[in-house]
Formats: sequence, structure tokens, C-alpha cells
Amino acid sequence: MKRTLGVLGFVLCLNMTTHSMAAPAADVGAQDLVKGENLLKNKLYGEARAALEAGITKNPSNVQAHFNLAEACRGLAAWDCAEEHYETALHLDAKSRITGTREARLSKMKVWQSLEEVTAWRLLENAKGLLAGGQAQPDKIKQAEEDLDGAHELGLNTEQLALYQQLQAKIPRRRSPTSPDSLRADGLAEETLQTDPHKVPMALVPAGEFTMGSTLRADEKPVRRVYLNAFSMDMYAVTVGQYAKYVEATGMEAPPEWETMNQPQHQKRPVVNISWSDAASYCKWAGKRLPTEAEWEKAARGTDGRLYPWGNEAPTRLHANFGKKEWANHMALVPVGMFELGKSPYGIHDMAGNVWEWVNDWYDHDYYKKSPTKNPQGPTTGKSKVVRGGNWLYLQESLRASFRFNADPAGRQFGYGFRCAKTP
Repeated sequence: MKRTLGVLGFVLCLNMTTHSMAAPAADVGAQDLVKGENLLKNKLYGEARAALEAGITKNPSNVQAHFNLAEACRGLAAWDCAEEHYETALHLDAKSRITGTREARLSKMKVWQSLEEVTAWRLLENAKGLLAGGQAQPDKIKQAEEDLDGAHELGLNTEQLALYQQLQAKIPRRRSPTSPDSLRADGLAEETLQTDPHKVPMALVPAGEFTMGSTLRADEKPVRRVYLNAFSMDMYAVTVGQYAKYVEATGMEAPPEWETMNQPQHQKRPVVNISWSDAASYCKWAGKRLPTEAEWEKAARGTDGRLYPWGNEAPTRLHANFGKKEWANHMALVPVGMFELGKSPYGIHDMAGNVWEWVNDWYDHDYYKKSPTKNPQGPTTGKSKVVRGGNWLYLQESLRASFRFNADPAGRQFGYGFRCAKTP
């Protein structure tokens, strides 16, 4: 998982300081870029790649040119090239939005989907090469296993899944995701961690005080020290695979768009379209409960008053999934646990971005002014419930660990999910 994240993220840092976002002269590389785009439209991928590479040499900050080159490389099954230029296009597009440069805007959702697909292809092809030619050496087998796992985490289409299964069969005693041989060091299969609701790893948050609230919004004031008893929090948001087991076991009604969500490629992505009562019922069935708002905030930011789960550094694509524009049939979300750099001080994943998370409390704009400073439970009544953490659609403001948002408890939205807590 760490390796896959590194692959998806490393090019974001390319040319951060060397590429100017100033608008280039209109004729710099323009002829090559126009030629390359026309060749791409005619599916002449090799010629398109050559022309676009020539144009980018002269105009390296052209967002659309990098996207077109990625598309040409994808058509040639040149996965490394496609990855690099999808990532560079995303980086330059984000920079141009910040600086106000008048560049053509990308459909980020389309680029991210394409990026995940070509990364999965690259990992599968790497594994295929490592396993070619008969008996592979142990180190090559291990690397092939890691590549296959990385591809599987990203989600596979039908063609990719067929290759994945063929390659699995070539690995001696290849561990099945649900077999006893796949046990991790902590005694649980990774697949089990993300599909068995009763065996999800939890992080213990010890008893003590923490800084709650901020001065940035009225409903986060006043900042104060709050004492909480010890509690445990799920390391990951509840996934589609886990929720499917709940629906099967209880006969409860599935959430809207369930047929879209409950597909093989989405099993490790968070479940959404969940109401507050759906979330509370699931946690009760799993022998847990929804966290209080105060518990959620402490689990996200620890005791040092940091802005985000990872610290005070502004969010990047290495920290969280945010700022996308289209749900795209659940592809806007990423599998849980993908952002190692975004973990909270307690090692809890994805507490910023991906999905808003329901907590137990009713929402009251002025609750902090009158709430107790020991184990606050929220107002006794209200019209809306609190959700925390931002989601795939929202920008960085909502990713702050102290950010509060209120939602209709009966609402079921593409960005609403949850995780559970437990009293030790």
C-alpha cells in the first residue's frame, strides 16, 4: 500500500520549483502540440507521443499537453510514461488554479480514474515480467506479490482482473486474500481487516486532555481543554465490503446506489449514502458505537492542537482524497488506508477527506460555549447531526480536524460515511 501511494504521489513533486506557471508565448511549441493532439485524435499514438514530447520540451507547463501525452502513452501501453504525465497534468492544473493562470481546466475525476487504471496496469505488467521464464527467484516472487497486492488495492477492471488471477496462479502457494496463509504479523488477513466488520483493527486513544476547537470559525469557539476517558477508534472508515456483510446478515435495506457501490473494485472503498441511523445501527451490530464529536476530534488531532491529522502542513494529494468534482460511480473515493502521510497521531487513517463521518452528537452552533469539559456528549436534542472530516468533494478548509459540519440525520449523500468507536 505504501509503495502504491508512493507511485501515485511522487510525480506531484516534479518540477515544483523549476516549472514556471507564467503563460508561455503563444507560439512556443504550439505547432508540435497541435500536431500531437490531432494525431492522438486519429489514434496514431506513436507519432502523437513524439510530437507531444517535442512540444513539451519547449513548453513544459502546458497542462493539456501533459494530459494528451499521457493519453498517447496509455494507447501505447507505456504505463510509466502515462503515469508521469497524468500526475504532472494534475500538479500543473492545481498550481494554475492557485495562481490564477488562465489554463484549460482538467476534469480531475477523469484524470484520477485514468491514473489509477494505468498504475494498476504497470504493477500487473511488472509482476508478469518477474514471473516470466519458469522458476522465479524468491526475491522476484516477493516483488511480484507486492505488485499484485498494489494493483488489487487500486481496484481492477474485468480485463485487469483476469490477468491478476492468471498471475496469482503462477506464484507458488500464492496466498489467497482470505486464506490462513495470508495472515499478517498482527494475526489478521489484510482482506479480513477491510471486509470483516468484527475484526477491524482499532486504535486505543488513552485517557487525558486535548485541545478542542479553534478560533477560525464561530461554531469552533472557544478553544478549550477537554478531558476524555480512554476509548478505541476504528483505524479505517467502514467499507463497502464490510457493509455488504452487515446487509446480508441482518436483512437491512441497502443504501441507495448499492448495485453501483457493491462491485469487486469498490469493496475496500468507504461505503456512502449512509444515514445517521444506518451508521448507528451498523456500529451497534458490530458491538461498537458511533464516536462522540469530542472523541472524533481527539482521535484526529491528538493532544498538540494541530490543524490536520498529520500536523499543520497544508493538505496535498499525499495526505488525503479531496477536491474532486464527480462521484463517477464511486470512483471518486479511494480505498481506505491509502494515505500513509495522512494518518493521525494514533495511526488512524483517512480522518481528513474521502468521506464525511457521522458522529453521535446533535449539532448546536453554540454548544462549545456551554459544553462540559469532561466527556462531553453533545446536546440532548437537535435537528441535525454532526459530520466530521470533509470528503472527496470538499476543499482543504473542511479537512481541518476541528471543522464542524451539520447534516440532516435522515440524509443519504454520496459523501457521507462513518467509522465506529468503542469503550474499552
